[in-house]
Amino acid sequence: QVQLVESGGGLVQPGGPLRLSCAAYGSTFSIYAMAWYRQAPGKQRDLVAAIAFDGRTDYGDSVQGRFIISRDAAKNTMYLQMNTLKPEDTAVYYCNAVADSGTYWGQGTQVTVSP
Repeated sequence: QVQLVESGGGLVQPGGPLRLSCAAYGSTFSIYAMAWYRQAPGKQRDLVAAIAFDGRTDYGDSVQGRFIISRDAAKNTMYLQMNTLKPEDTAVYYCNAVADSGTYWGQGTQVTVSP
């Protein structure tokens, strides 16, 4: 089993930065990929960025060039550096991990971009 705990969400002004963290606990040795998803009210949950443990990364079209996903293996923690935030980035951001034992989700952290 894997437990994921997100942190770092909050209220930020348009154009500002914010960094999210996702700490993994439990059977972290079995994880081989992690990702950030987001879900705005009334919309589906969409992929924001993903990182495989071989270093490959992938980004959603709307965040390409603004967001950076990274991972600190020693701390079992994944990060999402969000720059030049826009109001349309407002959503609940979820951490996701894919492991040999299954797929796991965090509880989500709210990001609100507003003046």
